[in-house]
Amino acid sequence: MSVPTTTDPVGRARDAAARESWAEAYQLLHAHDRHPTRGLTADDLSVLADAAWWSGHVDESVTARLRAYAAYLAADDHRGAGLASWWLYYEYAGLGRPAAAAGWLHRARHHLEDLPDCPEQCFLEMTAAEEASARGDHGTALAATRRMTALALACGSPDLLALSRQAESRALLAAGRRTEGLALLDDAMCAVSAGELSGMVTGWLYCLALTQCMEAADFARAVEWTNAAMEWCAPPWTGRPPDEDPTATATAAMTTASEESAAGTAPLPMTVPSGENPFRGVCRAHRVEVLDLLGAWALAEAEARQACREVPVDCLESAAAAYYAAGDVQRRQGRLEAAAVSYGHAHELGRIPQPGLALLRLAQGRADAAVAGVDLALACRSDPDHDVLGRARLLAARTEVALAVRDLPGAARAAADLDALAGAADGDVPLLRALADTALGSVALAEKRPGALLPLRRALAGWLELRVPYEAAQVRMLLAAACRDAGDEEAARLELGTARAVFERLGAVPDARRAAALVGGGSRRRLPGGLTAREAEVLRLVASGGTNKDIARALVISEHTVARHLNNIFAKLGVGSRASATAYAYAHGLV
Repeated sequence: MSVPTTTDPVGRARDAAARESWAEAYQLLHAHDRHPTRGLTADDLSVLADAAWWSGHVDESVTARLRAYAAYLAADDHRGAGLASWWLYYEYAGLGRPAAAAGWLHRARHHLEDLPDCPEQCFLEMTAAEEASARGDHGTALAATRRMTALALACGSPDLLALSRQAESRALLAAGRRTEGLALLDDAMCAVSAGELSGMVTGWLYCLALTQCMEAADFARAVEWTNAAMEWCAPPWTGRPPDEDPTATATAAMTTASEESAAGTAPLPMTVPSGENPFRGVCRAHRVEVLDLLGAWALAEAEARQACREVPVDCLESAAAAYYAAGDVQRRQGRLEAAAVSYGHAHELGRIPQPGLALLRLAQGRADAAVAGVDLALACRSDPDHDVLGRARLLAARTEVALAVRDLPGAARAAADLDALAGAADGDVPLLRALADTALGSVALAEKRPGALLPLRRALAGWLELRVPYEAAQVRMLLAAACRDAGDEEAARLELGTARAVFERLGAVPDARRAAALVGGGSRRRLPGGLTAREAEVLRLVASGGTNKDIARALVISEHTVARHLNNIFAKLGVGSRASATAYAYAHGLV
């Protein structure tokens, strides 16, 4: 780290910016700029804009950038004016002002397109690639990224070269060329992990890479880069032992959350000083989704709250993602009112909260709303090239909802679409394959086909390999039903016992209750009193103290259906109260 050699505040600010000490640079330039007899050059105004953004003063960043543009224009500096225009386009887009963003992008092109090759044109090519990919013109997108790479190589900028690799990676993934796209992403991220890039581009690439990994359903890469991103964002280690360092503990919990055991390690020192990293909240929001899948639910919910406090105002979609992930955790824990609030916040911030909201409606017994919600979300996301994981999750939920309302043809279609999506991926995608096998197996089980065991066992192996405990336990529940249908009661009890233990450890209360009710179920042929399997499930939950509302949530049926089952149970057993029914359940070994 260099030592300032001047007492001039602007010179000291430039030195602070070179060291990426943005709060110091902002304070110096802001104070200097407020003096009525002093002024800042166009370059200094650009530094002020950067420093204001890093320090959380987004409005001041835009104002300083507008002044920098005017100064470049007055000096007839088209490269400077073009770059300032592009950054204004980027900032206005992040602030949700598309018309202003479009105007500044047009100006950036006006200033830069007719110049000889220069580094600033890389940003135009990156934007052209994004626009082409959005309209499905993958050839044009790839051509733009390759022009960007040529410009980056010519000017020798590590930042621009890494951005060009990432841009080409994104274009390749959008074109369905998964293997090539992920290889280029790894190449770009090598420069990030080696500390070769500026703080701005480092944070930018972490955000882009995490989004790409999750959209491409590459869970292993998402875990790796999320850990690395949070280490980069975190404050320097203060000398406490690793097990006392909350960041190290969180990292360890994420790394081995499904096993609930880890040895914490101290995080790496970050590039940007503590308190000056607006990427922290964005990276944390990505981390919430990873923690959710790994089963570290308490930590995921806590991180979601923290992410919503930390995200900059121009990245509110990250806060929406954090709220949505928190809603998923709360729903599976049986905290349905809290989940509804979280999904509502996600919706307010611009995210369609599906399929989580549909599954919440199903848990509340509102099957029609569940069907309508997931169908509308699927119709709005018909392009499978964008966010493959998002579409896969919608299809998995569509299968579950259709089975719940006894729409077997609809469930079969959704499962087949999900299987095709997993099969169409370039290269092996374990997360997609596990989702597809789960859906195929659940449909086969509902249709009483003998082939349910094979896809369900494949699904279980896939979830276990990914170390995703909740989905693995859900598959075990399906496997138990398939084993009972095949007459293998011992295997069914083993699967149910394991599933119950996982649900209890995670805090998935409704699922744990359902597993507990089924553990003593036995085969249909052994049920006393002429009870059906579903009536026996209801009776076990009654005996465990569940209300009609509790039972409806646990079995994903309406309270009206629960009441109907109870009437049938009372009639078959010749009892007139819940207490008598409970006594019968204990007397006949149903509990």
